[in-house]
Amino acid sequence: MFVKKYDVVIIGGGGAGLRTAIEVARNPVLKVALVSKVYPTRSHTGAAQGGMNAALGNVIPDDNPKAHAYDTIKGSDFLADQSAVFFMTENAPEIVYELDRWGVPFSRLEDGRIAQRPFGGASFPRTVYAADKTGHVLLHVLFEQALSKDNIDFYNEFFLLDIIQNGERVKGVSLYDIKNGEVVILQTKAVILATGGFARIYWFRSTNAVGNTGDGQAVAFRNGIPLKDMEFVQFHPTGLAKTGILLSEACRGEGGYLINKFGERFMKKYAPEKMELAPRDMVSRAIEQEIREGRGVGRGAKAYVYLDLKHLGEEKINERLPQVRQLAIDFEGVDPVKDLVPIRPTAHYCMGGIHVSNFKTSETPLKGLYAVGECACVSVHGANRLGGNSLTEILVFGKFCGMAVREYVEDVDYREIPAYEIRRYEDFISSLMKREGNEKLAEIRSQMGEITWSKMGIFRDEKSLSSAVEDLSELLERWENIPVNDKSKIFNTNLIELLELRNMLELARAVAFAALYRKESRGGHSREDYPSRDDEKFLKHSLLYYKEGKLILEYIPVDITEYKPAQRTY
Repeated sequence: MFVKKYDVVIIGGGGAGLRTAIEVARNPVLKVALVSKVYPTRSHTGAAQGGMNAALGNVIPDDNPKAHAYDTIKGSDFLADQSAVFFMTENAPEIVYELDRWGVPFSRLEDGRIAQRPFGGASFPRTVYAADKTGHVLLHVLFEQALSKDNIDFYNEFFLLDIIQNGERVKGVSLYDIKNGEVVILQTKAVILATGGFARIYWFRSTNAVGNTGDGQAVAFRNGIPLKDMEFVQFHPTGLAKTGILLSEACRGEGGYLINKFGERFMKKYAPEKMELAPRDMVSRAIEQEIREGRGVGRGAKAYVYLDLKHLGEEKINERLPQVRQLAIDFEGVDPVKDLVPIRPTAHYCMGGIHVSNFKTSETPLKGLYAVGECACVSVHGANRLGGNSLTEILVFGKFCGMAVREYVEDVDYREIPAYEIRRYEDFISSLMKREGNEKLAEIRSQMGEITWSKMGIFRDEKSLSSAVEDLSELLERWENIPVNDKSKIFNTNLIELLELRNMLELARAVAFAALYRKESRGGHSREDYPSRDDEKFLKHSLLYYKEGKLILEYIPVDITEYKPAQRTY
């Protein structure tokens, strides 16, 4: 084992972690460690296809940050904190121009300005994009910028075990070196969690990479940090029917249709003004309703509806949606240029996450601990995120978090980490490697996926959620009896999958628990036994935390500054 000192440790090498690291490293005397479970360019930011929102007004000059804020707040079903939303929308344009200067190859209008396309829930075409590979090019440009900083050390393929803290502030982190099978301690003044989402808890139908297991959220949760609004999970309308792989919202932004087995554009029944460009929660429920009522193709888990892009023409599809076309060919065996594409909603994004108590700094209730990106809940997405706002969030709040952390670490010293604290992490790994038991990892993970999809999916009720809480609690107990069959030290993926499974089970239970007690329907949380939104009782954020081993649920007010809650129609 070795112990190293850094002023700042960032956990996560995706867009949020990289943007934060770049900003912290602007002070050349600060030593920064950037820790990533995978090589940074494999981070899930690279899977973002459609674009990011900023009110540049390049297509329709009337667009502005206030309109962007209103669309975001309305899309959130009025659960977003409005001061945080305005902060994001006001800073978004400069973030885009900064990326442009760094070399992000945005698609262009004929006059050379950055192109913008329509996205769901937006009143203007404000989504900037690079064909349908926006996240991919963004991630590579950010990585290039981070590599140019001499004071950033990369810890690639290291797994977060724990935050080391004294009850008042952080002292460091413990990591597992996947390549070498060693425990590593990084002593630090500040820790920034940027570990992404956890929608892989929906194991069989998710757009997320298999590594999106909520490691940062779970570690924070076990350290007493509240998780906020965990009941709100977004199901993306257009996942490929067989695999759940994402087809970008850009498909509908560029003019794609959703049709049922009778060839009807059914969204006219659910959102007559916005049609296919209604917010994601509404479109996903509409698709599931069509399937439930027999207007889908096929039955049961394999049923689907169609995405129709044929009328766009081959030239436009190849220019604007080349990756979408290739994914449909590779994974469904259909060519969108001439065929209908089978799609069905798929778990996509987590609106909930680590409670951020100050949106301008991204700090959490534990001094020296910060959270940015999908692992955090600022909250700018409320009960439902608008497409295109996730990349905007990670870059705006990543930048300002980095600025705040730069200032914070100048005024604090390191805290000592005693030898016995270090040894306990080695002992923990050793105990897992020696563990005996008769449970099978893959079996428990599969059971988790069945529970999450069938009992806490797009439609929920008291019976299904109560059952989910009980079932996931039982799986957590059974996790204690899963042995590590692979005893090697080098790239022991068996051990990593075991650690990831614990994190997913804890977070899945948190989602079910928070959803059980929110007795209303709002955004991505749809209760069949409480079908209406209830502002009187539930216009508030949920906070979930452990106390003496038990789950405690509390509520805090939503920050409402400008727009009073209104009926949400499109």
